[in-house]
This record gives sequence, structure tokens and C-alpha cells, in this order.
Amino acid sequence: MTRLPLPPSLYADTAVAPVATPPLDTDKNVSVAIVGGGYTGLSTALHLAEQGVEALVLEAQEPGWGASGNNGGHTNPGLKHDPDQIEADFGTELGRRMIEFSYGTPNFTHDLIRRYQIPCEARQNGTLRAAYNEASAAAIEQTARQCIRRGMPVTYLDREQLREMTGTDRYIGAMLDARGGDLHPLSYARGLARAAISAGAKVHSETPAQSLRRDGSRWRIETPRAVVHADKVLLATNGFTDDLWPALRRTIVPVFSSIAATAPLSDDVARSIMPTRPVLYESGHITVYYRIDQNNRLLMGGRGPMRWINSPDDVAYLIRYAERLWPQLKGVAWTHGWNSRLAITRDHYPHVHEPAESILISLGCNGRGVALSTAMGAQLARRLIGGAKAEIDMPVTGINPIPMHAFWPVGVTTAVIAGRVRDRLGI
Repeated sequence: MTRLPLPPSLYADTAVAPVATPPLDTDKNVSVAIVGGGYTGLSTALHLAEQGVEALVLEAQEPGWGASGNNGGHTNPGLKHDPDQIEADFGTELGRRMIEFSYGTPNFTHDLIRRYQIPCEARQNGTLRAAYNEASAAAIEQTARQCIRRGMPVTYLDREQLREMTGTDRYIGAMLDARGGDLHPLSYARGLARAAISAGAKVHSETPAQSLRRDGSRWRIETPRAVVHADKVLLATNGFTDDLWPALRRTIVPVFSSIAATAPLSDDVARSIMPTRPVLYESGHITVYYRIDQNNRLLMGGRGPMRWINSPDDVAYLIRYAERLWPQLKGVAWTHGWNSRLAITRDHYPHVHEPAESILISLGCNGRGVALSTAMGAQLARRLIGGAKAEIDMPVTGINPIPMHAFWPVGVTTAVIAGRVRDRLGI
């Protein structure tokens, strides 16, 4: 197969050089085969290799080609649901572990970056979860109280404090979590691949897994040029999940998330927007998120067309919104517009499945994939090594396809339009 070009992103133009990951062209026998070369697959391969387990990654394109190399670059803590809700859903013991694990993922990720000296413009200046209406502000304040009660480094900020931190009077309340941060997503994906390979893992680009079946006591994976036999298999395909495993594709909704980036802003303009450089995501019906990178570019993200885009003109609404937040941006050049697919689950929790002996599946980051996927790599490696007796800090559940899954494109488009209207009206 021919490798598809990377989406036309700012990241593709500025990332560190990739490590060599040639297509697999000879049959292999390995302990663990991993399908998917995003953060989840690469981090799992790294953590397996650190413990002396032979791991091989099969990637259809190249490491970071999908959402891993094309996301907003936020290393945000936590899950979609509040801590109290997580404990109500999964019980005190597992719920507590899930909370501790998920809110600690940015620290895990930035520690790993430091340990392997991955050059990816990583910073830990905090994550702001911001509200622009009273209902959302009250909900965020409740979240903050739940986090503070559990001893987390969280602060609730009022309108005046937010005006100083963001340069706009749009927000009336926000939760600041000091553990959050940002990085260059594609450089990070390539750095993870390099770290995994240096630890002993094998990573192969342009090598899609075309079929997966039992072959005696092992698993047989066919690729275009070679066959892999593995004792265990991890499927980590997230928003690009296909029919390799029965019904798995119907457990997630692949949704495009889009980003527009400016040319480098002047120091004065950049300081007037986000002087202390946290990342921010809004608590709205349709999430908008943004950050200022280390080159003074503003990156604005949110839901865009449910198709591939290649220009900032394709997400003009993000540009208009940025100019609403900061009128000083009018006339600034927007140089890039791109997107990729992420995976949304019906319950908005990450999903881990073990549908057969020696098969592990992890997908559904629900927009929190950078730090969460990285930290999941260590969890999944532990499970692959220790089997079902090795407890991890996320629930292992059955595969439950979403009803009426075939209609998801219409449903997502309708929800995005309705959400934008509601956000515009402030309801």
C-alpha cells in the first residue's frame, strides 16, 4: 500500500523528523502484536519493551498519522464525568482508582517525556475548564469542589481572574487544574515511537492489519506483505476502528475534530490573550478549545465538518469566534486548518475489552486522548503481561454495539448544528 500524506496541519510542517518505521515485509513471531500506531499503541509497546516483552506495532500509515498527531495538544486531566459520578457508576473502590489514575495522567505523561527527553515543546502551565453561562459555571464549581475535596491541585476562578488569564471577558467561572499542559502532538507521537524502538519494540508503518484469527494457540494477523503470529494482541485503533474484530466498530462514534492556527502573533498580542499560557476548553454544548504555542501561534479547535478538511476556510466559525473573544485578532493571518477522527463512546468513558483469550482492546478517549492514552499504555502493558489477574485502574467491559449505529453521521451533524445554536443563544 502507499502511505497517505499527513493532514495539512501546522504540526506536519513543524514536527521533529520521524524515526525509521519500515513496512513489515517478513513473517514474524512475537509475544505481543499491537494494531495501531497512535499514543495508546506506542505507549503500550514502550512499556512492554521496558519489561523485556517483545512487542510489534502494526500501523496502517505512520506513527501519529491519525488523531494522535493532529489533536489540540492539550494534556488534560480527568475523564468526561465528575469524580462523584465516577464513583457512583463504578463503586467506591474502582471509582477511586479511576479518579486517581485519570486525573494523574498529565503528570504521568510529562514525567515520561522528561525521562526519555522527547522533544515535543511540552509545558505544564495548567488546564482551564471555562464557562460562559451560569448553569455551566455552577456545574464547574461543583466539579472543582469534588476535586478539592480529594486533595487535587485545583482552583475555582471568577470572572475577573479569568479576564486576567485569558484576555477576554467571555467567561464567568472556570476550574484551573495545575497538572494540565500542552505539547506538539506529532513530535510527541514520533518521540514515543523513537522511545519504544530504543527500548526494543518494533514499529512498522504502511502495514495495516487485514485479518485476525486464531491459529492454534496463537493469533494470526495478515498484512499486505507478511504474516504475524502473536501470543497476545492489543487493538488500539480508536477513531479509525474497522471490522478487524466483530462489532467493535459499532461501539464508538468516529467524530472529526478540527483546528485552525494563526501565523505567529506579535509578543504584545500573544501576551494579551493567554499571558501565563494555560490551555483552555469551554464547557458548552459544542466544545471549543485553544492554546498559544511556543511560537506565539493561536490554535483554535472544535467540531467542524464531518469530513476531511485542508484549509482554515473550512472552519471559518472558529476564526469568527476567536475574533469575538479577542478583537485584536482581526486581520491576523490564519495559515492552517485541519482535522482528524477521534472516538466517542456512548457512555463517554474509555472502553477496555477482553472479548477472547489473549485479546485486549482499548479505545474511546472521548477527546482526552493525549495524556489518557499515554498513561493507558502502562495499564495495558500490565494486563497483557499478567492477564486477567492483573488489575488495572479502568473497568474491563463487554463489547456493546451502539443501537442504530449506521445513522451516526446524521446524528452527529444534527447535534453539532443544534449545539452551536444553543451555545450562541446561551442556553
